[in-house]
Amino acid sequence: MSTPSKVGASIPIASVPNLRDIGGYPTADGATVRTGVVYRSTDLGRVADGDVAALEALAITTVFDLRTEAERALLPDRIPAGANEVVLDVLADTDPSAAPAMMQQILTDPELAERLLGTGDTNDYLLKSYGDFVTLPSAVASYRSLFTDLARAQSTPALIHCTTGKDRTGWASASLLMFLGVSEEDAFADYLLTNEQLLPAFEPVFDKFRAAGGNPDILLPILGVRRAYLEAAIEQVRSGFGDVEGYFANGLGISAADRDALRANLLT
Repeated sequence: MSTPSKVGASIPIASVPNLRDIGGYPTADGATVRTGVVYRSTDLGRVADGDVAALEALAITTVFDLRTEAERALLPDRIPAGANEVVLDVLADTDPSAAPAMMQQILTDPELAERLLGTGDTNDYLLKSYGDFVTLPSAVASYRSLFTDLARAQSTPALIHCTTGKDRTGWASASLLMFLGVSEEDAFADYLLTNEQLLPAFEPVFDKFRAAGGNPDILLPILGVRRAYLEAAIEQVRSGFGDVEGYFANGLGISAADRDALRANLLT
């Protein structure tokens, strides 16, 4: 893999784990994804007072919140000064018991977690959810809006997040990188960085889950990411639209002009 070592480096803001710039990756035609344009992270509901200045130093113009209404109500974002918040509920049309939408309940209820997650290394709910990211009407509308907005220079620098910044956000980042011409190998590498950058921040969650009588190991497939999850979404793209270009053009209905503008805004 030819990715520079600086690519995927964590931005060290302790109260916003898994925060990183998706830029820096090379593309097949010799371009590079711009840095300082698109960031990804967990939610902004726990931004510490001491971290506000560091977050605002990123000069974020738009925060794209991919969470459900219930998630937003439970933990509203602390938006950086001067930024505009755009709510895009990817899972609005899905079963409310889908694992990503029930993350907060799962993390505090061992009985519910075991019922939904089982004990395997992957999670069936997440495997299905990744397919839904490609075809669910609310997901299609949300990702269409996200990528169309990112084609506008005035919408960037932008931050994309959901609750843990790994599934809905993970698909947004991976599909965008592949659309821009980044290799699938590098897109997977960026996606899997969540296991290094997010899981350590969950140690208090694991401890509380253990104290409540649960086995923290069953949380790993839902708090981390698995290659099989992203593969499920990519397979859905291939079966429905042929490739990522077809997904952006026909699945999301993004015009040729906006696709060109997206590349122009995000590539150098």
